[in-house]
Amino acid sequence: MYYTLHQLQIFLKISELQSITKASEELHLTQPAVSIQLKNFQEQFPIPLTEVVGRQLFITDFGKEIAQAAERIINQIEEINYKTMAYQGNLSGRLKLSVVSTGKYVMPYFLSDFITENKGVDLIMDVTNKLKVIRSLELNEVDFALVSVLPEKLNVNKVELMPNKLFYVSNYDRQLPKTVSKKYLFEKIPLIYREPGSATRNAMEAFIQKNNFSVNKTIELTSNEAVKQAVISGLGCSIMPLIGNKNALKNKELKIIPTKELPITTTWNLIWLKSKNLSPVAVAFLDFLKERKEGIIKKKFGWIDDFLNI
Repeated sequence: MYYTLHQLQIFLKISELQSITKASEELHLTQPAVSIQLKNFQEQFPIPLTEVVGRQLFITDFGKEIAQAAERIINQIEEINYKTMAYQGNLSGRLKLSVVSTGKYVMPYFLSDFITENKGVDLIMDVTNKLKVIRSLELNEVDFALVSVLPEKLNVNKVELMPNKLFYVSNYDRQLPKTVSKKYLFEKIPLIYREPGSATRNAMEAFIQKNNFSVNKTIELTSNEAVKQAVISGLGCSIMPLIGNKNALKNKELKIIPTKELPITTTWNLIWLKSKNLSPVAVAFLDFLKERKEGIIKKKFGWIDDFLNI
């Protein structure tokens, strides 16, 4: 057998995604190139690795075992590379993070220079909802998690990164009465929610409950970007984080409706389990944040001040 590391990497990605098309997209290869490599890899085994039922690709039981072996091989090779770089005096290893969906507008700016300056560090960042973020932290699958609401049942350390402010927003062209009450905004206009488990949704529901509003018409969407586009289109209004809406506000697609008791302010926290034995890479990242955090906030998020006096 003469399969290559490249073939192992391609087959592992196909087995994870169960799709040649999706694997080619993630690997930045053409679909024909991935198909050819899969065919060449399969020819070295007398037992099928995959099967197609209907139009869906499935991994056979034998293929799953080969994928597990491939993952072990790839991890061992990466470990060799990390050890080599460490002996050369370079920081090396993986940095794993799980980030709530709105955090995708925040976390990359605190990572960019660290990853650029440390070529031996590989970044793995999963962007998902709050429930899955906390779950990945609880299972010790990641080094850090980015959340705006601290988990109640986990014993964690934290670094406060920056404030997270949530405003009531509508599309720019929506006509409202000259004097508009909170009751009107929440009871007369359709409200667009994030999915259950979202910290943004929890904050919005807590605000509505506190004010005893009776919401009549709601729309539920599963990402902050989807909510933003729905609000821009005029489907309704929502309470949304300011972060992520910079361009829509400046381009006059969205507008903030001044509302008593808003914005809701939380804090973006980078958290990790107190019981976790942090890797040298994770420790180095915390040191980086301690030294550079304020400069990053000033340089990358100074625009936020323009909206805080609304």
